[in-house]
Amino acid sequence: MALKHAEPGEVVDLRPHGSRIGAAKTSAIVRTPGFEAIRLVVPNGSEISSHHVAGQIMFLCIEGHAQLGLTDKTIDLRAGDWVYLEGGKPHSVKGIEDASLLMTILF
Repeated sequence: MALKHAEPGEVVDLRPHGSRIGAAKTSAIVRTPGFEAIRLVVPNGSEISSHHVAGQIMFLCIEGHAQLGLTDKTIDLRAGDWVYLEGGKPHSVKGIEDASLLMTILF
């Protein structure tokens, strides 16, 4: 069964999961020819190993605390923090606390 993606004009609830974050899963919000938006759930202690994507990528931390590991530095993201990376830049994502992030990739 295909995942349901948001339709143009559809409101998507991105409020923090709060105490329910332990049961939350990463979910694709929308994918178009121009961009993809994903709500990324990163549990405390988990890590997505270093990888890269071709397009520019943006992260908005909705809740918790996550770290982006770059080749030359580490970036801490806490609720309300936003950062973008150039396309092709290797990065990893680590949960310092249970965290959820809005990740947007441009194609």
